[in-house]
Amino acid sequence: MNSPGNEGPTKPLKVETALVTAGRDTAAQKGFVNPPVVHGSTVLYPTAEDLHAHRGEFRYGRHGTPTTKALQQALMALEGPACAGVGLAPSGLSAITTTLLAVLKSGDHLLVCDNVYRPSRNFCNGLLAGFGVETSYFDPLIGAGIDALFKPNTKAVLIEAPGSQSFEMPDIPAIASVAHARGALVIDDNTWATPLFHRSLDHGVDISIQAATKYIGGHSDIMFGTVSANAKAWPTLVEAIQMLGVCAGPDDVFLAIRGLRTLAVRLAQHHRSGLEMARWLAARPEVIQVLHPALESDPGHAIWKRDFTGASGLFSIILKPAPQKSVDALLDAVRLFGMGYSWGGFESLVIPFDCASYRTASKWAPGGPALRLHIGLENVEDLKADLACGFEAFNAAH
Repeated sequence: MNSPGNEGPTKPLKVETALVTAGRDTAAQKGFVNPPVVHGSTVLYPTAEDLHAHRGEFRYGRHGTPTTKALQQALMALEGPACAGVGLAPSGLSAITTTLLAVLKSGDHLLVCDNVYRPSRNFCNGLLAGFGVETSYFDPLIGAGIDALFKPNTKAVLIEAPGSQSFEMPDIPAIASVAHARGALVIDDNTWATPLFHRSLDHGVDISIQAATKYIGGHSDIMFGTVSANAKAWPTLVEAIQMLGVCAGPDDVFLAIRGLRTLAVRLAQHHRSGLEMARWLAARPEVIQVLHPALESDPGHAIWKRDFTGASGLFSIILKPAPQKSVDALLDAVRLFGMGYSWGGFESLVIPFDCASYRTASKWAPGGPALRLHIGLENVEDLKADLACGFEAFNAAH
């Protein structure tokens, strides 16, 4: 970022500083703070010799532009020194499917955590199965016991920590240790914590995926995915990205860069507000359980405290047994909590969910209706008052 003659700090930058400075070259950007949004497909070569040699920093818009390079450099700084490269995808699901297609072939076996994002599960049971890839699901709490599920053809393990609905916390280092001993890659959907709160590549993961639609974008206005890999996995991954033609649009890339610059301050607020709301909800008579790994009462708290440095604003609650009309009354009564899918934006959200119909390796029987909450950047007292109105409607509808 520095101009010539100003080398800047010599010590490694703290992550908050790296988020602001990485991927910026003000001299190349004619003094502007932000990189230009390059809309381009064709890159022209000055001579025939350059053309024949494919000489030049950029060759074609699909393979990268100054805008995508700026984001990739910033993301590599966020992921840490274990990161060998970052791929960009048009959605979080695309990041997941591209990764699985990169590392698996017909006849391979894949192990998938039972609390994984449901569209990931649909891809495994649908397209991957049609390609001749076998998928087995495992209990999120299996830890090193996953060794018993490996087959000679097991090539990868897909984890989500924590699961984005039921919030079980897999022991990633234990699972990774077994997987690597068996010659398998470990893939982590790290969207909940982001590399700011969990550098999964430092905990035994080979490929770290984010739905950057969520916290990296941060404003509910883009669809985006990122795939970060260590030196072992990056060559295979980047080859697949190029062959599949996976790329992201320039305006979404720019919005991801813009969101990334404020990730630290936004996530700090999501962390604080989320925990305060979780503790308040745990004391409500309508709530029988709060599923939030950063709560001391949560079964996954010890792993969270060991491996994570913070928590995001997403968690779930289990309501006391009640008819559907009572849950619907709560949903219809709240005003600040919007009903909608996705999360990670500035706004608070709530959706009902039930994992029972598609969990196969673990049982989902929480004892009451389940709601997933995303705590946004609103004032927490306003959010408490909004949910209090919802609980009044919930109780009145019994």
